[in-house]
Amino acid sequence: MAKPVHYFKLGIVAAAALQIFAQGAAAEPFRLIVTDLTTPLVPNSVMDLAVELGYFEREGVDVELVRVQQTPSALVALRAGEGEMANISVDSVLQLVARDQLGMKAVLSPNKALPFLIASKSEIATPDQLSGKSFAVGRLGSLDHTLSTKVLQTKGVDTESLKFVGIGQPSVRAQALAAGQVDATTMSIGVWFSLPDKDGLHVLVDQDEYYAAAPVVQKVNVVMDEVLEKRHDDVVAVTRAIIAASRDFAADPQKWVDAMAEARDDVSREDLEALAEAFAESWSVNGGLNREELEYTANWAYESPDFEGLQKVDLEQWVDFSIADEALEKLGKAEGSDQPVR
Repeated sequence: MAKPVHYFKLGIVAAAALQIFAQGAAAEPFRLIVTDLTTPLVPNSVMDLAVELGYFEREGVDVELVRVQQTPSALVALRAGEGEMANISVDSVLQLVARDQLGMKAVLSPNKALPFLIASKSEIATPDQLSGKSFAVGRLGSLDHTLSTKVLQTKGVDTESLKFVGIGQPSVRAQALAAGQVDATTMSIGVWFSLPDKDGLHVLVDQDEYYAAAPVVQKVNVVMDEVLEKRHDDVVAVTRAIIAASRDFAADPQKWVDAMAEARDDVSREDLEALAEAFAESWSVNGGLNREELEYTANWAYESPDFEGLQKVDLEQWVDFSIADEALEKLGKAEGSDQPVR
């Protein structure tokens, strides 16, 4: 009679071990790579704040943020398996997919139209006076470089005469402008507000003018094809949490202000409230993926010299609408400027 008891005990141990293993697997973190070293003063902050306010936790997924500087570093981290999802520029996604260098899909865009503006020295009164001046960019060929070039061209600027200088992050470019090292640069409205001293500077092209001149989706959240297959439910849960947080901030801007006041105590509440008002229509309340906007964006990207000789990829090769659609099955579709055109 001893053997059955022995086997019974082994069964209990095995079942306990299996339960512990399953719990460990369920608790495996989902690493989200973001390209801001601190919570940014733009709607992309929704990813940081969704962690702090428990949106991911409520969806049953343990999200950890992996912070890097700019898209190239995010791609290195993604390739190295240091994250499951990354917020990167659309042009980088298109190039990698077109070259068959990385199998990935865009599943949402938490902040599809970054609120860029162009600031300059005050003596440069109109965009056409930029000809022959120095213009700071993240790096030559970067998103802000190519996008700002398009904006300036629509404003009648001879961009061939501009001296583009690669400096780095928007905050660094803003400091260079404030120090008089360059004549103009592109930055987010958040970086503009956070500049401690704007004497001798002004907004040359505001955010509404900027987007009207170049209405493109600038950044998306991507996952590798393997992750999309193996952690499908987690990808949907992360997407659903980001949409839910975006909707709450759109419905109650004060909630964003309060959360940002905790995350960024270096920014005044007055500035945060002004930003919240500026972002009223910027939240991705349905996931930020619109077929018409994405196709326009791809067509714009392929006009760049970086795409010369590359075969154009179909939208379905780099975008997966099904993740956002699955998230919206539970949340329902929201009204607003972010409509999920398929």
